[in-house]
Amino acid sequence: MKRTSFANWPCTVARTVDLLGDWWTPLILREAFYGAKRFDDFESALGLSRNILTQRLARLVEAGLLDKVPYQDRPVRHEYRLTTQGRDFFPVIAAMMAWGDRYLAPESGEPVLLHHTACDHDTHAEVVCAHCREPLRHEDIAARLGPGFPPRLRDAALATGRFTDAV
Repeated sequence: MKRTSFANWPCTVARTVDLLGDWWTPLILREAFYGAKRFDDFESALGLSRNILTQRLARLVEAGLLDKVPYQDRPVRHEYRLTTQGRDFFPVIAAMMAWGDRYLAPESGEPVLLHHTACDHDTHAEVVCAHCREPLRHEDIAARLGPGFPPRLRDAALATGRFTDAV
C-alpha cells in the first residue's frame, strides 16, 4: 500500500506527522536527547533493524534535525548530533512523556523522570500560552486561519465552521 504524503498539506501538524510520524523516528530523537550519538548507540537502545535505522537517521539528517559528523577516518564512522531544529523538538517529546506518564505509566510510576538542572528539581512539560502564561486547554482555544493557509482553500475551510479568519 502506498503511503499518503502530508508534506504539502496546509497544516503544520500534518507536515510534522509526515516527517516524524512513524514509530521509530520520535524514539530515535528521544535517544538523541538522552545522549546517543553513534549508530551503535541507537541500534542497541532501540533494537531496530540496521536498514530501518539507517533510513530514519538519513531522513533526520536530510530534514535538518541531525547533523552527520565524522568522528573516525579509517574506517569512516559518523556521529549524529542534534541541530538547533532537532533540539527544538525536545518540548514535543517532553509533552508526549507528560501525557504518557499521566495515562500510560505503570502503577509503580513514571519510567523516566526529567530533571531540570537549572533549579535542581524533577519536572514535566506544561504547555502554556506564550502571551499570558496560563495553561492551554482545548476548551479555551479557537483555531484561526493564518497567513500561510492557501487562499484557494480559505472559503471552504471557513465554511466548515471549524475555523475563524485571521484578523
